[in-house]
Amino acid sequence: MAKPHAFTVYYVKKARNHRWRCSDVTFWCVDEQLCNQWIQALKELLELQKARPKQLLVYINPYGGKRQGKRIYEQKVAPLFSLASISTDVFITERANHAKDNLFEVNINKYDGVVCVGGDGMFSEVMHGLIGRMQKDSGIDQNNPKAPLVQCNIRIGIIPAGSTDCICYSTVGISDPVTSALHIIVGDSQPLDVSSVHHNNTFLKYTVSLLGYGFYGDILKDSEKKRWMGPMRYDYSGFKTFLSHHCYEGTISFQPAKHTLGSPRDKDSCRTGCHICRQSEQQLAEQRKKCGLKHEEDEEEWKVIKGKFLAINVVNMSCACPRSPKGLSPAAHLADGSADLILVRKCSRFDFLRYLVRHTNQDDQFDFSFVDVYRVKSFQFTSKLLEDNESDVTDIGKKHFGRFCRDHPACCCNIANSTWNCDGETLDSSAIEVRVHCQLMKLFARGIEENCKEASRNQSRVEQLL
Repeated sequence: MAKPHAFTVYYVKKARNHRWRCSDVTFWCVDEQLCNQWIQALKELLELQKARPKQLLVYINPYGGKRQGKRIYEQKVAPLFSLASISTDVFITERANHAKDNLFEVNINKYDGVVCVGGDGMFSEVMHGLIGRMQKDSGIDQNNPKAPLVQCNIRIGIIPAGSTDCICYSTVGISDPVTSALHIIVGDSQPLDVSSVHHNNTFLKYTVSLLGYGFYGDILKDSEKKRWMGPMRYDYSGFKTFLSHHCYEGTISFQPAKHTLGSPRDKDSCRTGCHICRQSEQQLAEQRKKCGLKHEEDEEEWKVIKGKFLAINVVNMSCACPRSPKGLSPAAHLADGSADLILVRKCSRFDFLRYLVRHTNQDDQFDFSFVDVYRVKSFQFTSKLLEDNESDVTDIGKKHFGRFCRDHPACCCNIANSTWNCDGETLDSSAIEVRVHCQLMKLFARGIEENCKEASRNQSRVEQLL
């Protein structure tokens, strides 16, 4: 082979712990014509893969999380996009909501997808921009809590460069920029439920991961005052909030998600090609086709719970992250049209610590008398203070670090109101209405892939159901 002809094929190679890597193999051939025939045939096959993006809009947050978004994109992601012949328009954000505002202005139809480089906050910006743009173009009033929102037909890719990267971890299985870039290149698609949050017929936020009141809301509110500490502020504020041990009184109303096949207490985790998400979505669509959305919400019963709570958490996904590999609700599903409502009632500090520790191991975190979990499709919350129509209480709240009494009035344990933690953003409204929108958007992902043990276990469960 004095003058050999060759071509190189690049492919995805699966590594450990859900990582993907780019590998290649080179084919040599003496016959130039035969070599060109192979090249042409392979190119035609690639052209037939319509799911693969050809042009992307990329938003980079250079300030959030690890403050390395630009470097990560330029060194790890951009070369892969170039290798895959993907054109990109790169936009460096300079302020909060910059990406969101820009998505209302650009010609979005020229792109096959939008990529955000940053943390969960950056993803939230892009999500709000895309969903908001889609509803605006379709004439949908987002302030109407019962409005049927229009699904987004443009996928979002997440290149993780934040502090926790919970959304990426829960949908891919790992927080790794190269793996996420390869999911984008091959054109993977994972539908995702989105919850809308309203107050008095006014739209507040969308959420896809955690909507937390009490413990997680207090952590976020306190950590916002200590941004100079960097990611360490979450540990400090978490420890301080745990010692404060505040509980909050209010009323929760919710509609059970009867269309779903799974339960928050089962062991069926959401995985690639999840049959529970697929069948639950089909059942929900059939229900709405028969009776209509408005009629359905009016007819179905609401369950009401009153009490004092240390934490009220609503999750659309497991909310897994490296510190909590199973997440807040291990059996939560990405696209079944429901959310898991987790209520942690007033209990001792020691019991609450036991509950928190279970987020880091394999034990059942709901196996406590003071913890209740429900799978819901909508819910409402009103604080006790708002119910009693009391005047504003601005100075209530423990401002002294070091008082640990749970019940003594001077301790102000029963603070008037907490703050909602909505995907890492604060919401101060003490009365909200939340509704889950089934598969409102899509990601460049395929869900977490099963390992061998999970695959055999889930196969036997499916056979039992059938």
